[in-house]
Amino acid sequence: MRLYSCATFIFFPTQLETAFCSSPFQEEHVGVSKQDIRERIWDYMESQNLADFPRPVHHRIPNFKGSYLACQNIRDLEVFARTQELKVDPDKPLEGVRLLALQSKKTLLVPTPRLRTGLFNKITPPPGATKDILRKCATSQGVRNYSTPVGLDSKVLVDLVVVGSVAVSEKGWRIGKGEGYADLEYAMMVSMGAVSQGTPVVTIVHDCQVVDIPEALLEDHDLTVDYILTPTRVITTGCERPKPAGISWSKISCEMLGKMPILRSLRHREEQAGKDVTLQDGPRSPPGATRSPQDLAPPELGSVPPSSVQIGNLPRDARVSELKRALSALGVAPSRLTWQGPQHRAFLHYRDPAEAQQAIACLQGFRLGANTVRVVLARQQRASDLVGSHTTEPLPDHRPAIAGP
Repeated sequence: MRLYSCATFIFFPTQLETAFCSSPFQEEHVGVSKQDIRERIWDYMESQNLADFPRPVHHRIPNFKGSYLACQNIRDLEVFARTQELKVDPDKPLEGVRLLALQSKKTLLVPTPRLRTGLFNKITPPPGATKDILRKCATSQGVRNYSTPVGLDSKVLVDLVVVGSVAVSEKGWRIGKGEGYADLEYAMMVSMGAVSQGTPVVTIVHDCQVVDIPEALLEDHDLTVDYILTPTRVITTGCERPKPAGISWSKISCEMLGKMPILRSLRHREEQAGKDVTLQDGPRSPPGATRSPQDLAPPELGSVPPSSVQIGNLPRDARVSELKRALSALGVAPSRLTWQGPQHRAFLHYRDPAEAQQAIACLQGFRLGANTVRVVLARQQRASDLVGSHTTEPLPDHRPAIAGP
């Protein structure tokens, strides 16, 4: 029998479950990482032909043979029987749960892909939907064709959360595919008031994905689970580790914020409520901070200081107030703003180059209206370049948030 090794572990591939769950080696080797565990699960599922479409399963929540059977086990949970509204991730192995929810006439919410256009879509089958139509509604095609967006101000109260996993322990500790979307979605639901610490969380995996996970790998923003469903077992974890209490802004990058309008809106709300919303990428001015008279002085006509950012490709109908609100929600409000609407551009003036660079990072991929704007560090400008422009003062402390998706 071939000996299989990965990172700090050595075990026989036909004994993966035993090696993960009971081997003393896992506690002795302190160098194991979440990625080590992911790679071993993915490799094992492929090598043992346990994986199902789409393949290969690497860098995915793996679909597996028997996933529909595992999903059927949710009917044995009392929490599912009394659930009216549930959120189920769009991963392929959870398709059976989405179908059961629709067949049971429960309200089904599915996160939007990568949270680009909002947080949830509500799956709404057409009136008199046949079994075949319901099956389509439960697929990724159904999310595209039979759903309506759920806005930030919608009164959502989720009774049950179902997430995919790459690995999970019987203690309820979970490892996803490494992008953090399930953790972030849950934290956003907490911020919206859609879930509480008592809202049960279920994951559905193959038996080989139930492994021992060192507690040292867990962080405060990691989502834990209360129930694990496999093709052969229903596991009640009894996990007492607290779930995320909200969004950990220090884990959020400017790039993520720029790609997720709903995240920007939530951040603006929490900032207005006085919460610390400092991002991962560096310091920013605290809410209500005042600027010196020097900061408020208009720029000299004829040059743009090296701590300025040029925004181009603004929509023809863009208004300076619209740009101000967007910059405010992103947390990159400048000390001054020079507006050149006819040229479809604006200049953002910051107090130092570091602030300008942070703004550039936050604004990558940013859209205003239908346009993705171009953002660069501003070059020195001739006086003729600035003809027809006007400079505005900083944004006021109390600003309207960008409309939710």
